[in-house]
Amino acid sequence: MTRDSVRILVPSGMLGSGFPPGIVTRGLDLGADVIALDGGSTDSGPYYLGTGTAKTTAAAVARDLRLLLRAAATAGIPLIIGSCGTSGTDSGVDWVAGITRDILASEGLSLRVATIYSEQRAADLKAHLDQGRIRPLPPAGDLDQATLDSCEHIVAMMGHEPIAAALTAGADVVLAGRATDTAVVAAYPLLAGMPAGPTWHASKIVECGAQCTTDPRSSGVFATIDATGFTIEPLDPAAACTPTSVAAHMLYETVNPFSMREPAGTLMVADATYRALDERRVRVEHSRFEPAAQHTIKLEGARVTGYETMSFTAIRDPHILGQIGTWAALLRRILVDRVTQTLELSTDDYAFDIRLYGHDAVLDAIDPDTRPPREVGVMLLVHAADQPTATAIAKIANPLMLHLPTPDMHYLPSLAFPTSPAETERGATYEFVLNHAVDVDSPTGLFRINLPEALDVR
Repeated sequence: MTRDSVRILVPSGMLGSGFPPGIVTRGLDLGADVIALDGGSTDSGPYYLGTGTAKTTAAAVARDLRLLLRAAATAGIPLIIGSCGTSGTDSGVDWVAGITRDILASEGLSLRVATIYSEQRAADLKAHLDQGRIRPLPPAGDLDQATLDSCEHIVAMMGHEPIAAALTAGADVVLAGRATDTAVVAAYPLLAGMPAGPTWHASKIVECGAQCTTDPRSSGVFATIDATGFTIEPLDPAAACTPTSVAAHMLYETVNPFSMREPAGTLMVADATYRALDERRVRVEHSRFEPAAQHTIKLEGARVTGYETMSFTAIRDPHILGQIGTWAALLRRILVDRVTQTLELSTDDYAFDIRLYGHDAVLDAIDPDTRPPREVGVMLLVHAADQPTATAIAKIANPLMLHLPTPDMHYLPSLAFPTSPAETERGATYEFVLNHAVDVDSPTGLFRINLPEALDVR
């Protein structure tokens, strides 16, 4: 499969985010050898891993998949999608696979679909833990068995090797569980013999689609990797890649802008050069990849922390807004007192947060603007061990969020609830509790690769 170059079409930053059909057409016209894109992220918090559900709607995923499956079939090139279903759980892979099967049937397409599962059993990981093969990644602490047992779902973040194994076995479409964003792009060119340095660097730059261009609102980028480097260009004719826009993406989601750790090693770009070929294309050279002495796989896990109820009111009264901090402090104090009196709960039994949107909800105490706001939205988030308790506390806060005056007011103001009822039960809340790496003997050993013919490709 060794070639002189590999051309990669990345239509968008994530499956389901949408892209114009012309983006894919242009990529095929440029001679794409593979279509690759990410299907998920941890950016939206632990809920999606904890519940094993997707952030994106099925209609959006199906719309993108239909265009991509048609393109892959027409051009006879592979389609690779990683972190299916947002968090890469087994249910997420099955969800995307089900949508894929429906589209293939309705379009009359014959493509071999491989699924790669990355979900882990706590019992299996305990053996690795007992052998001293799991270590924390900063700022996480040491792992114990109870934490593993508490997780609703645990996924392992694969590198390129399981994806390459599925392609080698003959898959036309690879639907992978949790994977590094770069592995999804790097698998095919590495399999085709492209050098690791340019491949991993190009994969990092294109991972978020047009974010590496002058117009991140556009869609799609096209990378060509060869023996000495890579060239990148946008697929939207109105956008451009510049040395600055390309180099800047190494600042995105990295601890160090000159290096990036992958399961198999570390990408090093301190010596990389970025040169404009013309007004739209950039050439990058001198990237290198240092293989790791020990292959490692990152673990992600989420568990239930309790239940949450939300209430929201709006303040337009200029007298209250002139001393909004005093008002919020009074609300906190009275709410604690009334919960103690009414429910006989201590502050160890629950927690709540008051966020003043329009004042300091985003920056809190470091907000540089100290002027009185024109209006403020007050969000109350109550967290308790069960839903009825969280809602009961929010209901106790209801009259306060409707009529609480400041200490110097001699009348009851009327504030504005936007909804009735004022309380919204948000259900279970989750937290990430695994940020650890496990040492493995095989880069594919933690993953299950399935093809229609049930071939063993490990």
